[in-house]
Amino acid sequence: MKNKIANYLSELQGEQIKDAHSLEQFRLKWLSKKGILQILMDQFKTIADIELKKEFGKSINELKQKAQSTFDEKKALFENNTQPDIQDDLTLELNLISITSLHPLSIIKNEIIDILSRIGFVVSDGPEIEDDWHNFTALNTPPDHPARDMQDTFYVEEDVQDITQDPKMLRTQTSSIQIRVMENNEPPIRIICPGRVYRNETISARAHCQFHQVEGLYIDENVSFSDLKATLLYFAREMFGKNTQIRLRPSFFPFTEPSAEVDVNCTICSGTGCPV
Repeated sequence: MKNKIANYLSELQGEQIKDAHSLEQFRLKWLSKKGILQILMDQFKTIADIELKKEFGKSINELKQKAQSTFDEKKALFENNTQPDIQDDLTLELNLISITSLHPLSIIKNEIIDILSRIGFVVSDGPEIEDDWHNFTALNTPPDHPARDMQDTFYVEEDVQDITQDPKMLRTQTSSIQIRVMENNEPPIRIICPGRVYRNETISARAHCQFHQVEGLYIDENVSFSDLKATLLYFAREMFGKNTQIRLRPSFFPFTEPSAEVDVNCTICSGTGCPV
């Protein structure tokens, strides 16, 4: 932990703050409620050893004071730096402000990643064009398995390749990422796999041939279905509100065993009853 804070100090000293926009980005990164210092404070609260806690607390305070003084110094500099009125010199280059925003799907994906990263899940990624092994076979899905019928697949034809030998396809689920992670890493594994997936379905107001998934994989000793339920409850309350409740119902899916469906109570009335 000491080395981690030392690295943060080094990173802080290398920050380039050139204007008000980069100053705001600095504040969000270091001083906001979801910034680096808040994450360190949350970790500080979990330390039981008193001596270690004192040392950790001292290092955090040093980092916080450095970040705050940097922010205050640059803020005062920008506030006191008067720029000439552009009307005084019409030859000055116009400084256009870029007005951009994140797509709603990106906002939700980032929020999901943020929630699950707080309990130790890390993001893993993989190719969207997959082979049959990672997309189906390694997931215990034989050629005649019903899951292949449920997930109509977009196959990719290549001029120089016989697709009957090694078919390529647009992935039908992000489970293929789990296979790749397990092939290259020893347990314990705790990952989430957000990404686009593709299925040859009729496009309507409620469905599209391209959509998004976020799958999770947790492999370790002494992990049970209770851990899954607790993780889902934690996620639902962080995502939809602290009063959110979930219900697990036994169900059947040809690609998971055991299988359960998750119900979430209404996020508007908290289950008391409303037209929605």
